[in-house]
Amino acid sequence: MSKKAKGFEDLEVWQESAALVVTLYKQLKDCRDFGMKDQMQRAAVSIASNIAEGFDRQTQKVFIQFLYIARGSCAELQTQPYIASEVGILSLTQAKELQARTHQISAMLYNLIQYRRKFT
Repeated sequence: MSKKAKGFEDLEVWQESAALVVTLYKQLKDCRDFGMKDQMQRAAVSIASNIAEGFDRQTQKVFIQFLYIARGSCAELQTQPYIASEVGILSLTQAKELQARTHQISAMLYNLIQYRRKFT
Protein backbone atom coordinates (compact mmCIF):
# COMPACT_ATOMS: atom_id res chain seq x y z
CA MET A 1 0.00 0.00 0.00
CA SER A 2 3.00 2.25 -0.24
CA LYS A 3 2.06 3.97 -3.49
CA LYS A 4 -1.28 5.60 -4.10
CA ALA A 5 -3.42 3.86 -6.67
CA LYS A 6 -4.50 6.22 -9.46
CA GLY A 7 -7.02 3.76 -10.84
CA PHE A 8 -8.50 0.42 -9.84
CA GLU A 9 -6.09 -1.24 -12.28
CA ASP A 10 -3.26 -0.27 -9.91
CA LEU A 11 -4.73 -2.35 -7.08
CA GLU A 12 -3.02 -5.71 -6.75
CA VAL A 13 -6.25 -7.31 -5.56
CA TRP A 14 -8.03 -6.16 -8.72
CA GLN A 15 -5.16 -7.51 -10.86
CA GLU A 16 -5.34 -10.88 -9.10
CA SER A 17 -9.12 -11.09 -9.36
CA ALA A 18 -9.11 -10.14 -13.06
CA ALA A 19 -6.46 -12.80 -13.73
CA LEU A 20 -8.64 -15.32 -11.88
CA VAL A 21 -11.57 -14.50 -14.18
CA VAL A 22 -9.41 -15.20 -17.25
CA THR A 23 -8.21 -18.51 -15.79
CA LEU A 24 -11.74 -19.57 -14.93
CA TYR A 25 -13.10 -18.71 -18.38
CA LYS A 26 -10.35 -20.81 -19.96
CA GLN A 27 -10.96 -23.74 -17.62
CA LEU A 28 -14.70 -23.71 -18.26
CA LYS A 29 -14.66 -23.02 -22.01
CA ASP A 30 -15.75 -26.57 -22.85
CA CYS A 31 -18.07 -27.00 -19.88
CA ARG A 32 -21.54 -28.14 -20.91
CA ASP A 33 -23.10 -27.57 -17.48
CA PHE A 34 -24.23 -24.07 -18.34
CA GLY A 35 -25.81 -23.42 -14.94
CA MET A 36 -22.63 -24.07 -12.97
CA LYS A 37 -20.46 -22.42 -15.61
CA ASP A 38 -22.59 -19.27 -15.57
CA GLN A 39 -22.73 -19.12 -11.77
CA MET A 40 -18.97 -19.50 -11.37
CA GLN A 41 -18.20 -16.98 -14.09
CA ARG A 42 -20.65 -14.45 -12.65
CA ALA A 43 -19.16 -14.78 -9.16
CA ALA A 44 -15.63 -14.34 -10.49
CA VAL A 45 -16.52 -11.34 -12.64
CA SER A 46 -18.36 -9.81 -9.68
CA ILE A 47 -15.20 -9.75 -7.58
CA ALA A 48 -13.18 -7.66 -10.03
CA SER A 49 -16.18 -5.56 -11.06
CA ASN A 50 -17.11 -4.55 -7.52
CA ILE A 51 -13.54 -3.57 -6.74
CA ALA A 52 -13.50 -1.38 -9.86
CA GLU A 53 -16.93 0.14 -9.27
CA GLY A 54 -16.26 0.86 -5.62
CA PHE A 55 -12.91 2.48 -6.38
CA ASP A 56 -14.61 5.14 -8.49
CA ARG A 57 -17.27 5.96 -5.90
CA GLN A 58 -17.23 9.23 -3.97
CA THR A 59 -16.38 8.08 -0.45
CA GLN A 60 -14.19 5.57 1.37
CA LYS A 61 -17.28 4.23 3.14
CA VAL A 62 -18.97 3.35 -0.15
CA PHE A 63 -15.73 1.87 -1.54
CA ILE A 64 -15.49 -0.33 1.54
CA GLN A 65 -19.07 -1.50 1.02
CA PHE A 66 -18.20 -2.57 -2.53
CA LEU A 67 -15.12 -4.38 -1.19
CA TYR A 68 -17.40 -6.31 1.16
CA ILE A 69 -19.62 -7.24 -1.79
CA ALA A 70 -16.53 -8.40 -3.70
CA ARG A 71 -15.53 -10.47 -0.68
CA GLY A 72 -18.98 -12.08 -0.64
CA SER A 73 -18.63 -13.00 -4.30
CA CYS A 74 -15.22 -14.41 -3.49
CA ALA A 75 -16.77 -16.63 -0.79
CA GLU A 76 -19.35 -17.80 -3.32
CA LEU A 77 -16.58 -18.71 -5.73
CA GLN A 78 -14.67 -20.52 -2.96
CA THR A 79 -17.64 -22.86 -2.56
CA GLN A 80 -18.30 -23.69 -6.19
CA PRO A 81 -15.06 -25.58 -7.01
CA TYR A 82 -15.93 -28.14 -4.32
CA ILE A 83 -19.14 -28.93 -6.17
CA ALA A 84 -17.59 -28.64 -9.64
CA SER A 85 -14.87 -31.10 -8.70
CA GLU A 86 -17.31 -33.60 -7.20
CA VAL A 87 -19.46 -33.65 -10.33
CA GLY A 88 -16.53 -33.79 -12.74
CA ILE A 89 -16.60 -30.26 -14.15
CA LEU A 90 -13.16 -29.45 -12.73
CA SER A 91 -10.30 -31.70 -11.77
CA LEU A 92 -9.34 -31.83 -8.10
CA THR A 93 -6.15 -29.94 -8.96
CA GLN A 94 -8.09 -27.17 -10.74
CA ALA A 95 -10.55 -26.92 -7.86
CA LYS A 96 -7.79 -26.67 -5.24
CA GLU A 97 -5.99 -24.01 -7.30
CA LEU A 98 -9.18 -21.94 -7.60
CA GLN A 99 -9.86 -22.28 -3.90
CA ALA A 100 -6.32 -21.23 -3.00
CA ARG A 101 -6.55 -18.20 -5.27
CA THR A 102 -9.94 -17.16 -3.90
CA HIS A 103 -8.66 -17.50 -0.34
CA GLN A 104 -5.71 -15.28 -1.26
CA ILE A 105 -7.99 -12.69 -2.89
CA SER A 106 -10.33 -12.77 0.10
CA ALA A 107 -7.40 -12.08 2.43
CA MET A 108 -6.24 -9.23 0.18
CA LEU A 109 -9.75 -7.75 0.23
CA TYR A 110 -9.85 -8.03 4.02
CA ASN A 111 -6.52 -6.23 4.31
CA LEU A 112 -7.62 -3.50 1.90
CA ILE A 113 -10.84 -3.02 3.87
CA GLN A 114 -8.89 -2.69 7.11
CA TYR A 115 -6.50 -0.22 5.51
CA ARG A 116 -9.27 1.91 3.98
CA ARG A 117 -11.25 1.95 7.24
CA LYS A 118 -8.46 4.06 8.72
CA PHE A 119 -9.55 6.89 6.42
CA THR A 120 -13.28 6.87 7.22
